[in-house]
Amino acid sequence: MSKQGAAGTVTLADVAAHAGVSLATASRAFNGSARTVNAEMTERVLASARELGYSANAQAQAVARGSTRTVAVVLGDIADPYFSSIAAGVIDEAAQNGLVVTMWATGSSPDRLLSTLAAMRSQRPQALIIAQSGQLQSEHEAPVTAELTALERAGTAICTIGSGSGSFLRVLVDNAGSTSALARALVERGYSRFLVLAGDQGLRTPSERAGGFVAGLRSLDLEPLAVQAGGFSRSGAFATMSAALESGLRPDCVFAVTDVMALGAAAAIRAAGLEPGRDIGVAGFDDIDAVRDVSPAITTVAIPLAELGARALRATLGSREHLETEAIAGVVMLRGSTPVRR
Repeated sequence: MSKQGAAGTVTLADVAAHAGVSLATASRAFNGSARTVNAEMTERVLASARELGYSANAQAQAVARGSTRTVAVVLGDIADPYFSSIAAGVIDEAAQNGLVVTMWATGSSPDRLLSTLAAMRSQRPQALIIAQSGQLQSEHEAPVTAELTALERAGTAICTIGSGSGSFLRVLVDNAGSTSALARALVERGYSRFLVLAGDQGLRTPSERAGGFVAGLRSLDLEPLAVQAGGFSRSGAFATMSAALESGLRPDCVFAVTDVMALGAAAAIRAAGLEPGRDIGVAGFDDIDAVRDVSPAITTVAIPLAELGARALRATLGSREHLETEAIAGVVMLRGSTPVRR
């Protein structure tokens, strides 16, 4: 057996000597580079590493093979059930492929996204999944695309969910078509005076959802009472809904572009002394668990959020699954918050 380094730290050279192979062979056995080592030799090297207590340097491995065995997930807000459900799908799929997931929350800030991508370059993730509602118009689009291109050239496979720039893989969601279907279903239930809580209309996802809902109404020769932008959050929707009611606006149904916002709108309706469902119908989008647990349960559009994350990771691993041609459509879920109106 070879002697260990002076400080007692086991090195790859120690492992190579113990296994009776060259340092280059031991390195290839660990890093999985293109010049492969046969299974028997690899097992001998790994057995020596276990006996000596050697741990490979992940960064050195990344340099050797171009990437680590990690998946980086960039989310808008990990506390939001929409994003956490997508992340759960990525994590489950990663576990099945022996990959480790790291998560980065950037909100909707292009500056934070840029700094995150720049920091990620040194880590060389094998895959990068971006689940963030991008800006419709932003001077940051070109710099973000440049950072993503640099990551891709360094060996990182990239997939965005719902939206994105450049020629990267993309899991598409039919936001507009799904909300258009929701609008038509609500009209069939007898609703005609709609307030749309549109969130931040500078962001692509809420803009698509609000636009699709209005298009659905217009296909039936209806116009919403109002389309009101505001905070893209529960508190933002509470404030916008409260202000609308205080101004005297009386819709028979409110559509919020996310379920989290729908919960905020329902709370504002109660705070005004009215009852969601009975006095004002409430509908959202995403079908997070919370909207099924409240009373009345919230009407929404169900999107397979965990499957979005899993599909995005599978795409980076080589399974394209009709990414660019088959947008995932939501399913309208009519519940107690929008009872039939007579």
